[in-house]
Amino acid sequence: MSPIEIGLLIALVTILLLATGMSIAFGLGLAAVGFLLVFQGPAAFSILAEKFFGGIASFTLVALPMFILMGAAVASSPAGRDLYLALDRWMNRVPGGIIISNLAACSIFAALSGSSPATCAAIGKMGIPEMRKRGVPDDLATGSICAGGTLGILIPPSITMIVYGVATETSIGRLFLAGVVPGIMLTVFFIGWALFIAWRRDYRFADTTKRFSLRERFEVLPKVFPFLLIIVGILYVLYGGVATPSEAAGVGALFCVVLVVAIYRMWQPQRLWEIFRESTRESVMIMMIIAASELFGYMLSSLYVTQSVAEGIVAMEVNRWVLMLMINLFLLVAGCFLPPVAIILMTAPILYPIVTHSGFDPYWFAVIFTINMEIGLITPPVGLNLFVINGIAPDVRLPVILRGALPFVLLMAAGIVLLCFFPGIVTWLPDLLMGPVK
Repeated sequence: MSPIEIGLLIALVTILLLATGMSIAFGLGLAAVGFLLVFQGPAAFSILAEKFFGGIASFTLVALPMFILMGAAVASSPAGRDLYLALDRWMNRVPGGIIISNLAACSIFAALSGSSPATCAAIGKMGIPEMRKRGVPDDLATGSICAGGTLGILIPPSITMIVYGVATETSIGRLFLAGVVPGIMLTVFFIGWALFIAWRRDYRFADTTKRFSLRERFEVLPKVFPFLLIIVGILYVLYGGVATPSEAAGVGALFCVVLVVAIYRMWQPQRLWEIFRESTRESVMIMMIIAASELFGYMLSSLYVTQSVAEGIVAMEVNRWVLMLMINLFLLVAGCFLPPVAIILMTAPILYPIVTHSGFDPYWFAVIFTINMEIGLITPPVGLNLFVINGIAPDVRLPVILRGALPFVLLMAAGIVLLCFFPGIVTWLPDLLMGPVK
C-alpha cells in the first residue's frame, strides 16, 4: 500500500473508533499501536513507551494544569455572577444593555477561565434566566451566551493556544498576544449585532427605566477587580520577560485559589477538594490526549503518511489562498465532530509545515485555526456549548438555541475573512511587544 492509501485507512479506522464513543486518548492510542504493529511488527513496541511519555515530558506543559486550576477556581466561585452584576448595573440604561453585559462578561470571564464550556456555564446560569425575564427572546438570550462562551479559547490565557504552541513548537507568549486583538474584535462584532437586533426588533427592556445609585454600581467592583488584576499581571510578567508561561500560570493559579478563599469564604475542605478534583480530571484528560497524539503522530511519520500528504499538497501547485480555503473547510467540518484540543493535536503537526511553506504567518494561522474551533463549539452534531446551554435552559429547544447562535457563527466566519485581508490585526500586537518573527 502507498503512504496515502495507508493514511486514508488510518483516518477511516480512527473515525470509526471515535464514533464508538471511545475516549479520544484511547482511540488515538489504539489506532497508533495497531497500525505500528501491523506494518512494523513487534519491534515497534520497543519505542512506544518512550514516545508516549515523551509527549508530556515538557516543562512548557506545566502551564496547562496551572491555567486549568486557575479557571476551575474562578468557575467554582460566584465570580461570574459578580462580574455579570457589575456590568449589568453599568449598562442597564443602554438599549440592549442586558445582552451587551452578558457578552462583555463572557469575554472577561473567558480570559479568567480559558474554557468555553466553563464560561457558558458560569455566565449563562445567571444571564440567561435574567435576559428571558426581561423580555429577551429565547433564541437571542441563549444564542448570545452560547457564542460568547467560545471566546474562552481565543482570549488569553487560552488552554487551546497552549496546546497549539506545544504541538507546533511556537512561542506561547506570542500566541497569547496574537489572540488579544482578534478576541476583542469578535467581542465588538457580537455586541454590535446585539445592538442591531435590539434596534431592529424594537425591544423594550423592562430594566431600562431602573436606575442604580453609584453605591450600587461600585459595591460589586471590589470583588471583580482582583481577578482582572491577575490577568493583567500574567500578561505583564509574560511579555515583560519576568517569567515563563509555566511560572506565570503557577503564580496565577495560586492567587486565584487564594482570592476565591478570601473573597468568597470558600475555605471548606469539600469545596477546595472539588476545585482540585475537577482541575486534575481535566488536566489528566488533556495530558492523555497529548501523549496519545504524540504516539499517533509518530505512527503517521514512521509510515511516511505525514510527509506524503505534505508533499502531495505542495505538488498540487494551487494558489495559496485556495489552499487556505481548503484548510478552513476541513477545520470547520472537523470542528463539528471533535473537540478543539483533539483537532489541534491531530492536525497541527501536519498543517503547520504546509502553512509556513505557503508563506503564511504561523501565529496568524493559529488565530484562524482557533476561530474555526470556536465555530465548531456551537455547531451540531457535537457543539459542546449548545449542550451546556441546553442544560442551563432545558425548556428551550436545541433548534432555538442553534437559531440564536447562527448569526454569531456568520460573524466569526466574517472575522476569518477580515483577518485574511488584514493579517496585521493578528500580527501587530505581537510584533510591537516582542519584535517581528525571525
